[in-house]
Amino acid sequence: MEKANIQPLGTLSGPLLVFGGSYSNLQALEALKKAAEAKAIPPENIICTGDVVGYCADPEATVQTVMDWGIRVVAGNVELQLRSGAEDCGCDFNTGGRCDVFSRQWYPFAQKALSETSLTWMKTLPEALQFTYGGQSATVLHGSWFETAGYVFQSTPWSEKLRHFSAAESQLILAGHCGLPFAHQYEHYSWLNAGVIGMPANDGTPRVWYLTLETSATGWQHQFHSLEYDFREAAQRMHQRRLPQAYAKTLVTGLWDNCEILPEEETLLQGQPIVF
Repeated sequence: MEKANIQPLGTLSGPLLVFGGSYSNLQALEALKKAAEAKAIPPENIICTGDVVGYCADPEATVQTVMDWGIRVVAGNVELQLRSGAEDCGCDFNTGGRCDVFSRQWYPFAQKALSETSLTWMKTLPEALQFTYGGQSATVLHGSWFETAGYVFQSTPWSEKLRHFSAAESQLILAGHCGLPFAHQYEHYSWLNAGVIGMPANDGTPRVWYLTLETSATGWQHQFHSLEYDFREAAQRMHQRRLPQAYAKTLVTGLWDNCEILPEEETLLQGQPIVF
């Protein structure tokens, strides 16, 4: 299904900061906000690829922080589900798998924790942003152009990615959802996934990731950044709220409880520290 709600932004200039999946991890979000302020990147040049709410302990405070910050946000599948009153997160997990079982804990917790103000804000979020940057057409989406919860990885064949570039009529796609940061470029097309800040990238470290872009004489350049934050506090808050302990452990160890959503190529990289 193609995007029903696309917000055009015209031409953007200056440094951009892109991040995904804060996943109700307030400690990580606050650390990112400080990093953005240190880089003097204004809120209008900060973009979240969705899933502000997720596995961790502070859904309401996380949403309120994002709202107060005034950044640009696209709706992730979690926002789409929450704002419609759906009974599950819409992540398309394998039925009966570990992720599916865990979602039956954290999703109802988030539903009960969110205020009407937060849900009303979610209803204002577009499913995609489009703009021109460094002379190229760009689209921000959550998972894929055709499916908000669609998984696109580094190993996803380029022929499949080209379908999305063509449909979006863009040369640059900034995406999220899969939880892993990567850059895949071919000819004049670039698919950049900033990764997420709410959970580690399955590389055996507790750090999380975000992305910055700057214009250059030849168009634009990107850089991935790791982010350190108080992961122990985030994990402790999950323990206190009786949220999935496997996810709380992941915050500390940097290893996912399972790799059921991952292709074989990404599964084989588990525990290997990411280097860009």
